[in-house]
Amino acid sequence: MARRSIPISDFPQNCTCSQLRRAARRVSRYYDLWLAGTGLKSTQYSLLGFLASEGPMTMANLADIMTMDRATVGHNLRPLERDGFLKIRVSDQDRRVREVAITARGQETLFAAHPAWQKARAGFEAAFGVREAGHLRELMARVIDAPLPEVGSKQTMSGSSGRRRHRKVS
Repeated sequence: MARRSIPISDFPQNCTCSQLRRAARRVSRYYDLWLAGTGLKSTQYSLLGFLASEGPMTMANLADIMTMDRATVGHNLRPLERDGFLKIRVSDQDRRVREVAITARGQETLFAAHPAWQKARAGFEAAFGVREAGHLRELMARVIDAPLPEVGSKQTMSGSSGRRRHRKVS
């Protein structure tokens, strides 16, 4: 049997997805360490932050903003709801839709966690560079909004790019 080889350009260290995920895990762990004393993880801090800045929204809208699927958002919201940091209620317009809102306790917790988040950001910027960190955030916003073709579409099959709706990023 002939042995097949994978081109070196396809190895994980040369894979955009692999490198982005590795970087995201490293930065998330760093922020989580700073936030540990607050009782929040970085994802929870982000969820509360979006709800505080954008106001109440549907679970689907929150999932879109966070670039997560609804099941993952629901999994992340349950402990926040249990601890009284947010409320999830059935929409008056559509019983299938869940609306999420930050509570006063959630606002207080977010406010109390903010200094730890600021220290994490300052530490990252000190190590990476303030200007570079700003460029990285801009680049990541472009990655989030990139017009990637849908899987199975003609664009995917032919290798050309497609259009994708842009997400609102705060």
